[in-house]
Amino acid sequence: MAILYSLVSRGSVVLAEFSATSTNASVIARQILEKIPGNTDTHVSYSQDRYIFHVKRTDGLTVLCMADEIAGRRIPFAFLEDIHQRFVRNYGRAVLSAHAYGMNDEFSRVLSQQMEYYSNDPNADRINRLKGEMSQVRNVMIENIDKVLDRGDRLELLVDKTANMQGNTFRFRKQARRFRSTVWWRNVKLTAGLILLLLVIIYVVLAFVCHGLTLPTCLK
Repeated sequence: MAILYSLVSRGSVVLAEFSATSTNASVIARQILEKIPGNTDTHVSYSQDRYIFHVKRTDGLTVLCMADEIAGRRIPFAFLEDIHQRFVRNYGRAVLSAHAYGMNDEFSRVLSQQMEYYSNDPNADRINRLKGEMSQVRNVMIENIDKVLDRGDRLELLVDKTANMQGNTFRFRKQARRFRSTVWWRNVKLTAGLILLLLVIIYVVLAFVCHGLTLPTCLK
């Protein structure tokens, strides 16, 4: 999967989160939440190793995800925007007074579903391309995580590599099914063409026999 971890928080209070693999990303994410200055709206990305933490803060609500660097910026920020809209639409002003993990039982499933969608479904990027790349994303600079965390606070990011293997396996299976479907339709068309050709040959032979011979059965 391209997006491996995500959360929604009010300030440093985490309201919902989901991880697609075994990782300590949640610990690093909390450090980021505590270190981001002020409550102003922001879009920022921090890199660590080959993973990037993308952060969107709007009206005091923060949505964060950790993605593989190959995912770029457009898809992760489209995911963050989607999650922000869904969260506000579902909970409204309840966000202002919710306790830690107050929405986790319900909304963690939404995080899981949308992470899967934005990681593996080609339509996610296609739809976002049609909408046009968000202007704020074009201005997001990807900084090293040392910019926000003191070196003494910095933790090594641990990620279970099987998550990426599972994502690759998922894509391989989809490609394999598509290939088998293409081959099947090609065989069907070839078989239909051969049958049609055989019928034409039989018709021509019968017509030749009937017109070329003066048998009573052919003259009737």
